[in-house]
Amino acid sequence: MGTISLEGLEFFAYHGFYDEEQKVGNKYALDITIHTDFEKAAQNDRLRGTVNYEELYGIAVAVMAERSRLLEHIAYRLIEKIREKYPDVEKVHVAVSKFNPPIGGVCHRSKITLEG
Repeated sequence: MGTISLEGLEFFAYHGFYDEEQKVGNKYALDITIHTDFEKAAQNDRLRGTVNYEELYGIAVAVMAERSRLLEHIAYRLIEKIREKYPDVEKVHVAVSKFNPPIGGVCHRSKITLEG
């Protein structure tokens, strides 16, 4: 058993609770960690038997292109899509950050994490 992570993926996307956020957009970051058994891939030096980073990134791009009101919903859909593509993974951990959230004060970013 091991982990595969893509960290610090950055996107400009149109998510947010407020309609204005969905019009002007914002910068977001994703961290994805997958817990899975990739022993055969490690032994055989073959991509089959592990999670393909490029495909994982493609899933993230597709999810970030669909507008959501909540960061929690983004994380949920990302986990759902990863599990569709890789049903044998044990666990998927996702963190979604929004830079400069509209909270009425200084905040570098808001962040949620979800595991499924």
